[in-house]
Amino acid sequence: MNRKQTKKIGDDFLKTVLDTHIHTVACNHAYSTIGENAASAKSKGLELICITEHGPKLPGGPHPYYFANIKVVPPELEGVKILKGIESNIMDTSGGLDLPPQYKNKMEIILAGLHSKCFSPGSKRENTKAVIKAMENDFVDIIVHIGNPAYELDYPDVLKAAKDTNTLIEINNSSFVHSRKGSYDNCFNVAKECMKREIMISLGSDAHIASDVGEFGVAKKILDVIEFPQELVINTSVSKLTKYLESKGRVLFVDPRENTNQ
Repeated sequence: MNRKQTKKIGDDFLKTVLDTHIHTVACNHAYSTIGENAASAKSKGLELICITEHGPKLPGGPHPYYFANIKVVPPELEGVKILKGIESNIMDTSGGLDLPPQYKNKMEIILAGLHSKCFSPGSKRENTKAVIKAMENDFVDIIVHIGNPAYELDYPDVLKAAKDTNTLIEINNSSFVHSRKGSYDNCFNVAKECMKREIMISLGSDAHIASDVGEFGVAKKILDVIEFPQELVINTSVSKLTKYLESKGRVLFVDPRENTNQ
């Protein structure tokens, strides 16, 4: 009997201990606090969450001062480690981002993605150039929800650039549930290509409410069906993620209470 017909899909296949893409009430279309997200993560057995608020150019996104002051957030809440970051908006075909340059070194993790209010869908060539140029910023860690059918992309070129720049590719679970409907086939094919090219991926819940933190159900099913290797999923180990970020020069888990002289 076929293994896929008998094996239970879910944590028996892929045990995830962290979520790289979470929003808070700091943006006006999300509904939970950092503390509520951390409590939800703890209840689901997660060890780490990344607070990755929308960049300031997206309508409803926080003011740039939010990213300057995010240092006050402690490195652990509810027994869950917290990484402080941003989901920056790709603004143009040059890969420009709306993360103010003076704040980039304050971020512990930096995501980047296409959003229609910041970058209107263009031609396949224009969309592809924008994503590749964003990856060429050495401080970008993850390109998010590239399965969005609103943006036609040359996926072989994008994934080659991801490999060349050591950038993670996100499989965004919210794209199958809440937004960017029609992403499934693109994400399925992206996952297969990442496996073929040995590109590390991240699973992002893209949670805008605490109950969605750590929810990767459809994304896990895709990985299960194609027998995606667990060693290429960043979410299976806190040390795997932290080593990746530290290799890019990030200083992680800074505690504001221990830096009173700065």
